[in-house]
Amino acid sequence: MSFESVWKKTLLLLVLWVLSACAAATPVGTTAAPVSSQAPQNEIIILAFGDSLTEGFGVDSQESYPAQLQRKLQADGHAVQVINGGISGETSTSALARLDWMLNTQPDIVIVETGANDALRGVDLELTRKNIDEITRKFTASEVVVVIAGLQIVQNLGQDYTTDFAEIYPAVAEKHGSILIPFVLEGVAANPELNQPDFIHPTAEGYAVMVEHIYPFILEAIRTAENKD
Repeated sequence: MSFESVWKKTLLLLVLWVLSACAAATPVGTTAAPVSSQAPQNEIIILAFGDSLTEGFGVDSQESYPAQLQRKLQADGHAVQVINGGISGETSTSALARLDWMLNTQPDIVIVETGANDALRGVDLELTRKNIDEITRKFTASEVVVVIAGLQIVQNLGQDYTTDFAEIYPAVAEKHGSILIPFVLEGVAANPELNQPDFIHPTAEGYAVMVEHIYPFILEAIRTAENKD
C-alpha cells in the first residue's frame, strides 16, 4: 500500500474527531467581537475570514497565517493591518451568517477561506456554492477587494463530489471578478513535516509556506485596493 493511500485512510479516521474538537474550540487570537478599525490614514485593512485554517488551530496565535502575513507585509514596507477573523469548525453557512458583523472591521481586502467543513460533513455542494457566492457578492458590494482561497479535498465522498467542490472557487471568482488563489495549501497539504498530527492543520512552519505561496496574490489585492482610492 502506498504512502498516499495510508495517509488518506488515516485522514478519514481523524476527520470526525478533528471536526468535533474544532467546533468546540474557542477562537485563538481573535476578539469576542470585531472592533471597528482605528487604523492610521492610508493603512490597508486585510480581513482574513475563514475557519480553523484561518484561525490557526493548534498553533500559537502569532504563528497563524494572518499574523505571519502581517509581519511579512510590514517587513516589506507595506502599511497594513491583518485581522484574524477565523473561527474553528465554521461552515460556509455560519460564515455567511456573521458576514455583516465582520464588515464592522471596515476591511479594504478580505481573504475568504471557507467550505472545507462543508465538504467534511457532506453538505450539498449547491448550498456551499450559493453561500460562497453570496459571501463574495456582499463583500464586493461593500467595495472590499475579495481574494478567494481555493480549497481541495481528498476523494472520501467520490470523484464527482471532489471535482465539483474544487470547481466552486474558480467559478465564483470569475463571476465576481475576484482574485483567486487556486489552492491555498499548495506545497503544504499532505506533507507530514508541515502539518500537525491530524494531517489537516498546518504547523507554524506550514503556515509560513502558505504565506509565501499566497503572498503574490495579496500583493495584487493591495495594488487593486490602492488604485480604488
